[in-house]
Amino acid sequence: MQGGRGDANPLGRLILEIRRLERNPRHYGGVGPLTPTEIHTIDAIGREDGILMSELAARLGITKGAATQIIGRLEAKALVRRTPHPGDSRSVIVSLEEQGKAAHKAHEELHRSFYNQLRAELGAEGISTFEEGIEKFIAFLKK
Repeated sequence: MQGGRGDANPLGRLILEIRRLERNPRHYGGVGPLTPTEIHTIDAIGREDGILMSELAARLGITKGAATQIIGRLEAKALVRRTPHPGDSRSVIVSLEEQGKAAHKAHEELHRSFYNQLRAELGAEGISTFEEGIEKFIAFLKK
């Protein structure tokens, strides 16, 4: 399958574009620049009111040590807080501070806006085909 730019196929161009986006920090909700790793961590925490550090690591597909490092950076930016689990002294609950909640909300709005623009561009049938293709692509990557 040939794309519009040289020998690169559309899938290859998509992957390169995603990789480019994943390297660049962005601003969310008036918070200073956040790396994609940081905002995805905030997103994972923001889906619940508080999450165990071990569950966060599992959700992100990283080690607990890596999650601890990311949380340390986010704590230094006053975006998250760690509190001891009330029933298990070995566990830590991570939750969003107010600025973290603002970043999470801005990130969700960015996704919503992108999806609405895509839906307007593709139409109902096109978005359905697109979503089906994405699901198949994800299943393929998980093999």
